Amino acid sequence: MKQPAIYIMASRRNGTLYTGVTSNLSERIYQHKQGLIKGFTSRYGCTSLVYYEFYEEMVPAILREKQIKAGSRRKKLELIESLNPTWRDLYLDF
Repeated sequence: MKQPAIYIMASRRNGTLYTGVTSNLSERIYQHKQGLIKGFTSRYGCTSLVYYEFYEEMVPAILREKQIKAGSRRKKLELIESLNPTWRDLYLDF
């Protein structure tokens, strides 16, 4: 499904976080989970999708990703817990 989205991956509850943007969320998360994307997520074991937002266009998604990345860790944790208080892997919903 091609639709712009921002997402946050975690290594575990309150663990290492990664924020990204994509045009195909289910495909990108699959790539992270399988270790197909070398870099931060594979190095730190960020394999659990804990937060996401869909957008109609890519530009607002990119702006939102930058806003989240610029925020504090506390704000990221609050954002995750507002949607996903148990830190469940939301990839299971796809």
